[in-house]
Order: sequence, then structure tokens, then C-alpha cells
Amino acid sequence: MQFVELKFPNEKFGLPPGWESVDHIMTSPDRFRDFYDAIYSLDQPLEAFLETLERPPDCLITDVCNAWTASVARKFSIPRVNFHSPSCFYASVHYNLVLHKMYDRVTDVNEYMSVLDFPVKLDVTRAQTPGFLNHPGFEDLRKKYLEEESTADGVMINTILELEQLFVENYENAIGRKIWTIGPVCLYNKDVKMKAGRGNKEAVDQRDRVHTWLDGRHDASVLYVSFGSIMYTNPHQLMEVGSGLEASNKPFIWVIKKIEMKPVLEKWLSEGFEERTKDRGLIIVGWAPQMVILSHPAVGGFMTHCGWNSTLEAISMGVPMVTWPRFGDQFVNENLIVNILKIGVGLGVKMPNFASEDAVMVKNDDVRKAIYTLMDGGIEADERRERSKNFSEKARRQWRKEVHPT
Repeated sequence: MQFVELKFPNEKFGLPPGWESVDHIMTSPDRFRDFYDAIYSLDQPLEAFLETLERPPDCLITDVCNAWTASVARKFSIPRVNFHSPSCFYASVHYNLVLHKMYDRVTDVNEYMSVLDFPVKLDVTRAQTPGFLNHPGFEDLRKKYLEEESTADGVMINTILELEQLFVENYENAIGRKIWTIGPVCLYNKDVKMKAGRGNKEAVDQRDRVHTWLDGRHDASVLYVSFGSIMYTNPHQLMEVGSGLEASNKPFIWVIKKIEMKPVLEKWLSEGFEERTKDRGLIIVGWAPQMVILSHPAVGGFMTHCGWNSTLEAISMGVPMVTWPRFGDQFVNENLIVNILKIGVGLGVKMPNFASEDAVMVKNDDVRKAIYTLMDGGIEADERRERSKNFSEKARRQWRKEVHPT
């Protein structure tokens, strides 16, 4: 395998050094357009590289967001396959909303839109399903994205076919293209070292500490709390989360991003919270070895932002979820987790929030109640755990078929 680096043109588009990923842009939304213009300028260096090859590649696999690759594929007569990073459920929902012009009909972000020609009844608000690049100033990029989505020769999705078969068939029929389900890719890392390294070296360094801590806990007793690598949560909201964790009386691993560790939060943690929860709580500041945690038998629940990678990892490990979506595809994923698959408990958040430093959407008692429902909720909780285990078995069965095809 050969890796080819295309230099990201930060300087040309006025972006600071190191701003090659969306992480920084989330805290500076006014730079989104510059960021995407920089991405779309990568067609020329990619073409220059392809011209150095004796023969073109057999296939070009590109993230569906990178619609600029379509013209490159056409120029070199290379078959192109789109890779969808969200769930097929979300991809099909979004495509149907576009196909039936629901974004043109509904302008109020709080108004519900019905997803037509869909295998299950589903209504979503525009705020919950804003659509990719569906914002003022991005009209040209969105038009190109939608045009090129239907010109690809096929689509690859990291998902479990038995999990999403209805929606794979629906999306395949809608776009008229072959869909390959290749997931769950998280299962390809089998040993603990590889699982820990899914994030970065920092996660590897945390591995032994986390594993030792979990080894001392009862099976299915620990709640893991992490809201992904992108979305920022303000200190006041994190204090509500912490208070809910404390009130739940459950052992927990709580991941807090370095950027979130503000003085007011540090002060709150040090003035009693850490001492009161020291025998049952582990706080990780920075990146956590998520697959190491989710695959440990002591973990019995996962409070998540409903990003698709995290969702698939939880499903693959048979861990039920407390859901707290933030933006993008996450509200639709929550619908899949809670209402379709019935392996999660929602915190009740209905709207994205990119608000101020002191905005609080979820109160500590909401957190406590959701944890109780997930982990101590009687027959319903038992059934939720059983369904989670069944989906985990399906994930592993699909993985075995892909690794050892007959």
C-alpha cells in the first residue's frame, strides 16, 4: 500500500497552520467556506500525481463529501465509488428529503418533515437533519455534491447489513447504484494494542491504566461517557453531567476534552467531585482508548453523541446507549438507536445547540434518570441489553464473512 500526501493549502486560503481537519473549524464556523474551498482545490495536485503513474488506478474511492474528485475520475476514466461515513439510515433519509424537495418546502427549522418512500414512518425537523452544506453561501458546493452523489459507480458504507438491510435496499433503489456494506471496520483491530491505537498515541498511553481500572469492576456495571472528538461542551453543561453521574451511584469513565478543561471546571472537579467519586469514577482528559473500554465486560452502558463510528463500536461490542445527539447525522442516528433498534435511551434533546459558554441543555437529573433507565430499568433494560447482544453477534458474523469469505 502506498500513501500519497496532498499538501493542504492553508496559507493560500488564509487558514492557520494545522487546520487540515474539521476539529478547528467547529470553533470558528466563519471559516467553514475557506476550509471547503481549500479542500476543493485539491483536484489539481491529485491530477498531477495521477499523471505520474504508468497506468491509472482501477478505482477511486472517495468520501462522499469530496465531490471534487468526480471530475478527476472522469478525466482519467477511473471508476469512482463514494464512501459514506454516516449510517445508511441517515444517507437514505437525506437522499429522500432532497429527492422530494422537502428542504424547499420547509423553511422553519422546528417544523417536522415526513420522510417519504421510506421503509419506516419517520418525521424529522430541519434542525435535526440540516443536510450537508445546506447553508447560505454554500449553494454552489451543495449543488455539486448532490449532482455528483448520483454519478458515482457505487457506494461503500461502514455498516452491518443485518442491522440496516431495509435501509440499504431503500437507498440502493433510490440512487440506482450498487451499495457495498463493509463494516463494522472497528472489528478489524483484534488485540488490545491495536484497539487502543485507533485514536492516537495518547490513547495508547492510557490503555494500561484504563484496563487495570476496569478489571476491578463487576460485569456490565460501568457507564462510559464520551461525546466524540469534534463537538465542544461548555463547563456549565459538563458540571451538570458530572452531577448526574455522581447522583447515579454507578461506576463511570468520563472523557473530557483538553479544550473543555477550563479553570471553572477544574475548580469544580477539585472542590469535592473527584474526592466524592474517587472510588467509582475515572476521568480521562484528552483522547481515550474507546474500543478498549467498550470491549471490556465491565462496561454496561455508553453515553454518546451518536456519531456513527461510536454508535457502530457500541453495537459491535453489545453495549446499550444513552443518546445525546449534537449536530449533523446524529439526531437521525439517535432515531435508529432508540426507536428502530431499541438499544438506547434518549436524554430528550431535540435541537442542536451551538450556543454560549453557559448554555445548559441537559440537567443533572436528566442524566441520572437516563442512566437508571438504561442500567437499572427492570425488564425493559434487560430486553435492551439482550437486543444489544444480538446485534453484536450479527456484527461479528458479518465481519467473519468479510474476513473469511466462502
